[in-house]
Amino acid sequence: MKKMSEYVRDMGKKAKKASRFLATASSEEKNKALCAMAGALRDHCSEILCANKKDLEEGRQAGLSYALLERLTLNEKRVEAMAVGLEEIAAFHDPIGEVLGMWTAQSGIRVGRVRVPLGVIGIIYESRPNVTADAAGLCLKAGNSVILRGGKEALHSNRIIAQIISDAAVKAGIPQGAINLIDSPDREATMELMRLNEYLDVLIPRGGKGLKKVVQENATVPFIMTGMGNCHIFIDETADFEKAIPIVINAKTQRPSTCNTVETLLIHANVASRFVPLVAAALHEKNVEIRGDEAICKLDSRAISATEEDWATEYNDLILAVKVVESIDEAIEHIATYGTGHSDAILTESYSNAQKFLGAVDSAAVYVNASTRFTDGGVFGFGAEIGISTQKLHARGPMGVEQLTSTKFIIYGDGQIRE
Repeated sequence: MKKMSEYVRDMGKKAKKASRFLATASSEEKNKALCAMAGALRDHCSEILCANKKDLEEGRQAGLSYALLERLTLNEKRVEAMAVGLEEIAAFHDPIGEVLGMWTAQSGIRVGRVRVPLGVIGIIYESRPNVTADAAGLCLKAGNSVILRGGKEALHSNRIIAQIISDAAVKAGIPQGAINLIDSPDREATMELMRLNEYLDVLIPRGGKGLKKVVQENATVPFIMTGMGNCHIFIDETADFEKAIPIVINAKTQRPSTCNTVETLLIHANVASRFVPLVAAALHEKNVEIRGDEAICKLDSRAISATEEDWATEYNDLILAVKVVESIDEAIEHIATYGTGHSDAILTESYSNAQKFLGAVDSAAVYVNASTRFTDGGVFGFGAEIGISTQKLHARGPMGVEQLTSTKFIIYGDGQIRE
C-alpha cells in the first residue's frame, strides 16, 4: 500500500500529463467525451443508486442531519439531471482559444491575449455526489484535468460516478488521468491535495465554514473559495406584500440545503406590525422555525429568541433568523457585518432604494424583487457550475466553463529586437 503522499502525487502526475493533451484538444474531442459520459451515467443508473443507498444507510447510522441526507440523496431524476447537465456542457460555447484582443505595439510586434485552460484543478466538496459529474464535465470542457475530493459521507456514490465517467471519457479518446477521484476517506489525503504545488494549479473548496477554515490555514496552492451562503432578504417599507411573501417562502423552503437559500430576513420597522404576522403564518405552515429578535418575538408567539450566533449562521435547514431594522442603512450594515458575500435581496417598490441596495451591498449576486434561489450557473445561462465564488480575485459568482480558464499573451514578430 502506497503512502498517502505518494498516492496523491501519482494522481497529480497523471493529471498534469493529461492536462497537456486537454489544453490543445478540439471542441469535437471534448464534446464527444462529455456525451459519452452522459450516456454512461444513464446506462449505469442502477449501480449509482445502489452505491448511493449504501451512503444513505451509513449516513443515517452516523446521525447525519436531514439537510445533509437530502443533499446526499440520488434518485433516477437526479441521475438524469446529471446526464443532461453534461450534455448541456457539451453544447455550451468552448471558450478555449478565444481571442480577447489583438493589437500592434510601437515596435511593430502583434500582441494578442487568448483564453487558455487553468491546467489541473483540485476540487474539495461535501455531501452532493452530483458535483462529481458536474465538476468533471466543466473542467474537461474548459480543457482542464481534475482531481476530485468528495466528502466521506458520499464515498460509495462518488467512487462509482467517477469510475463511470472516467472510463467513458477514456473510451471516447481522452487520456487516463483527466478525471481523478481521491477515494480514500483518510483526512491526510485532503491535506496532501492542498499542498500539491508541483502539479495543482488551483484548488476550489466547496463547503461550509469548517472546510473553509481548513483550506485557509493549510493550503499552499492558490484557491478560490466557494459555497458559503449566509444570504439575506430585506423587506423595505415600500415592499409589495403579495410579491414579498411568496419570494421569502421560495427562498427559504424550495430547497433549504442549498447555499443560495435565505438564512436571515430583515424587516423595516415601519411595516413590521403588518408584515410579520403574514409572513410568519406562511413560514410556520411550511414548518420553518423562526428565530427572532425581541420585536419579532412580540409579533410572533411561536418565534424563538435569536442569539448573536444566529445572525451569522448558515442553517441549510428549515430555520430562519428574522430581525426588525429601522432603515435601509441598518439593513445594509447588518448584511455587511454578518453576510458571506453570496446572495442578498431587497424587496421594494422604490427605485432609489433598489439602486442604493444594489450599489451598497457587496455580494456576488444582489437582487431586487426576486428569490436568492436564482443564484445558479444554469439559471444565469452558464450551464452547470463548480460553485458560487464569494471572493473577488479571478472569479466571482457562479463558476461556469469560462471561469475555469485563464489567459495568456501571444506575440507575432517579423525579426524585431528590443533596443
